[in-house]
Amino acid sequence: MSEQTSIPADPELDPTASYATDQSVIRRLSGLLRATAGTRTSYAPATGQPIADLPVSSPDDVLGAVRSARRTQSTWRRVPLDERAAILLRYHDLVLDHRHELVDLVIRESGKARKQAFEEVAHVALTARYYGRKAHELLDPQRKLGMFPVLTRAEQRYVPKGVVGIISPWNYPLSMAMADGLPAVLAGNAVVHKPDSQTPLTALRAIELLYDAGLPREAWVPVNGDGPTVGGAIIQNTDYICFTGSTKTGRLVAKQAGERLIGCSLELGGKNPMLVLRDADVNRAAEGAVRACFASAGQLCVSMERLYVADQVYDAFVTAFVDRVNKLRLSAGTGWDVDMGSLISKDQLETVSRHVDDAKAKGAVVLAGGKARPDIGPLFYEPTVLSGVTPAMECFDNETFGPVVSIYRFSDESEAIQRANEGEYGLNASVYTRDARRGRAIAAQLVAGTVNVNEGYAATFGSIDTPMGGMRASGLGRRQGAEGIRRYVDPQAIATQRLLPIAASHGIPDETYAELMTGALRVLKKLGRA
Repeated sequence: MSEQTSIPADPELDPTASYATDQSVIRRLSGLLRATAGTRTSYAPATGQPIADLPVSSPDDVLGAVRSARRTQSTWRRVPLDERAAILLRYHDLVLDHRHELVDLVIRESGKARKQAFEEVAHVALTARYYGRKAHELLDPQRKLGMFPVLTRAEQRYVPKGVVGIISPWNYPLSMAMADGLPAVLAGNAVVHKPDSQTPLTALRAIELLYDAGLPREAWVPVNGDGPTVGGAIIQNTDYICFTGSTKTGRLVAKQAGERLIGCSLELGGKNPMLVLRDADVNRAAEGAVRACFASAGQLCVSMERLYVADQVYDAFVTAFVDRVNKLRLSAGTGWDVDMGSLISKDQLETVSRHVDDAKAKGAVVLAGGKARPDIGPLFYEPTVLSGVTPAMECFDNETFGPVVSIYRFSDESEAIQRANEGEYGLNASVYTRDARRGRAIAAQLVAGTVNVNEGYAATFGSIDTPMGGMRASGLGRRQGAEGIRRYVDPQAIATQRLLPIAASHGIPDETYAELMTGALRVLKKLGRA
């Protein structure tokens, strides 16, 4: 929301008249920031209530943060891996111990429902435990095949990049703030982190808990401010960039990183498809589709925006799905009984409204929802299901990033796969079928970094041992799994040669050496050596 110039005087009549957060907590968390360039007010999207006035960082503050982190990293990288891993395992417990506080912060800053806010707590705990337990497997030096048995010993080491810049989004203010940085610090890097300026408090409290778990304060330095100024300064001064956000901004981040010849990982936009096959359990698919489409009010990179449903089950599925959508409970409340919360900003509300209004004007049919709900809160929009969406409509292939899904009928599975693969994105997909083997076979034909069978997004999202990220315009690199930590290190090869050099020696002519080498290579092939 835009900044307000004054605070009304009567909090009993106007929720925007008082702050939503204990100001002593704000002062404590503000002290974690490297920021000297004024203040910015953040607001609760569900109610419009001001949350906090937080200091804003300047480019010089970012430069100071990077310098401080770099000094700390030179020592931190030499801390034994077991000690670094132990910090993550302690953090796992602290996150769970403080789950209610963290969930409350997520709700307040993002407007999402409690059940989706808890998913963030679970994801951060899973990530911390996975990398804490897998540290040696993923980071210890590895023996490799040398050029010649016995004569050549080769090994691979993993060298931390240095200072990793993380620019995290507002839609998952806890999970995306921490899940990318935990493997970075485990690998021996330091982090300079800009959480989104709409949701900074969640990240700051989570970082504070990481300090409590034992991480040196200057090994993870938070800054605050807008993307072009503060994010740009991070890109210009760190050694690797991790960014989650829109494809448009991701292209700019990649360009700037490329100009400096530093690496980057980018999780970007999606127009994610779900396929409901002819043998799907209709009720299970309808229940799963509701969660997949409307979790976090559709403001989830991996949420479904396109449903392709087989002729044989189309009518039954649509009836079951729309019935469940119409029963979703929208509320600005913070209890477990809320099914869907608020959009994050006026801009998001305008995008959702524009997409739906454009579709309706061009002939789409609204099966559920279709309008804003200012009676609930300033940024609420009903969960909306559209049919009859055509390529002429803005929502057909543009990401809405809100509670809007289009539903399509298909008669041939190969056609459905082709349609699901259309467009520039390739982030997440889903297949519902009673035949899990056939579901996996179809999943393998979909152009998406993650595909869930009989689930919308949580199966891959929660399986930390598997990589997560996008194909095509949905991004570069991966979080989670081995790829999620090895993006933050440079592999280094060390080879030791024994007895004989790999060159002509002892008076052997070069031509004779070449023939001897040829014979040796043929023998090694016959012995089955790679």
